[in-house]
Amino acid sequence: MVETKKTLISPKKIRIAALLSVMGPGMIAGLSDDDPAGITTYSVVGSKYGYQLLWVLVASTFALIVFQDLGARIGVVTRQGMIGLVRQKYGARSGTLSATALILANIGTMTAEFAGIAAAGELFGLSRYVSVPLAALLVSFLVLRGSFARVEKVFFVISAVFIAYVIAGFMSHPDWGQALRGVVVPSLPFNHDAIYLATATLGTTLAPWGLAFIQSYAVDKRLTRDDLKLLRVDVWTGSLLTGIIGFFVVVTCAATLHKEGITINDASDAARALQPLAGTLAKDLFAFGLIGAALLAASILPLSTAYSVSDLTGRPAALDDSPKEAPLFYATFGAITTISAVLILIPGAPLIKILVLTQILNAVLLLPLLLYMFGIAKDERLMGEYVASKNMRRLYLVIISVVAFAIGCMLWFTVFP
Repeated sequence: MVETKKTLISPKKIRIAALLSVMGPGMIAGLSDDDPAGITTYSVVGSKYGYQLLWVLVASTFALIVFQDLGARIGVVTRQGMIGLVRQKYGARSGTLSATALILANIGTMTAEFAGIAAAGELFGLSRYVSVPLAALLVSFLVLRGSFARVEKVFFVISAVFIAYVIAGFMSHPDWGQALRGVVVPSLPFNHDAIYLATATLGTTLAPWGLAFIQSYAVDKRLTRDDLKLLRVDVWTGSLLTGIIGFFVVVTCAATLHKEGITINDASDAARALQPLAGTLAKDLFAFGLIGAALLAASILPLSTAYSVSDLTGRPAALDDSPKEAPLFYATFGAITTISAVLILIPGAPLIKILVLTQILNAVLLLPLLLYMFGIAKDERLMGEYVASKNMRRLYLVIISVVAFAIGCMLWFTVFP
């Protein structure tokens, strides 16, 4: 008689496998917020104010956790994307206005992603007329030709590049005591630059396109209500990593550029300035991280826009659909990518104006989007047993009030500099 041995899988391995199967929306949406615009904002914050505004990054990361958790939950429970739900609950006009503002803001932000690729490429001696078209073709090929599972794996691989900023942070030998003080002691000079940078930090961390993306991506991944607990782990992890990476960018620039009184305008300036202060490797790591951040965001941004346009028109689509099955979805992705790449390649294009207007538009769009999410969260008809509790509603309103105050201050200083 032959005895057969049954291989038993441990409960721990089962839990890990379950978590890995759910991971994606939170990690990818969170890390894509650390795009070139975000890295530039964090670099300028560190170079101009040292460790002083780190508490703003901590507060922004907390707000990101709360609202990305809400966005993912709304997506899983309703099985709809953000713009589609706005259209359903608030009417066609609100849905159309939200989608239009999101498209315009995303084109500007996508232009910033390609600007980051161009600037980082030039640090390695590569012309923007080579790096930008190559990047546009790469992200288009990735999304247009890959299945959902394959695309997600590539997103995770690209995300690994952010370790470069952590290494660069340690190489800069920051003052950890001052960094800790900046994290726990709120301090903010009430002037144009400080208010603008604080609001930009909030806006680049809690980006409207990221909130729209995580909801649609959770739907596309076909997650169910049974996955919500594990999805929350994914969201928290992704959001915390976003804040951690931002923290290391700030302390790198605080320990080197701010200490030496060096001012910068963007992340590529930071990379150049790092070379004599922290060595060639630190400069290369900073530039390499910028390229990876730009590639990840350049893949996510048009995808977020394509989801939103498809939702608005009542023709939701998924990455596993073929171009024949979802022509509008893929046409939107291609159009956003092409327009943004062309803008970067136009000689004398007013890139600074485009980026400033994009930041303002993102800030203006963020507030109604958070209010829409709040309205959906407390709608029992849509959310059922997952409707927001009274305590969570209070927390949402506190965050929305802070965002409204910050945006109001930024707009005031923009109109009355």
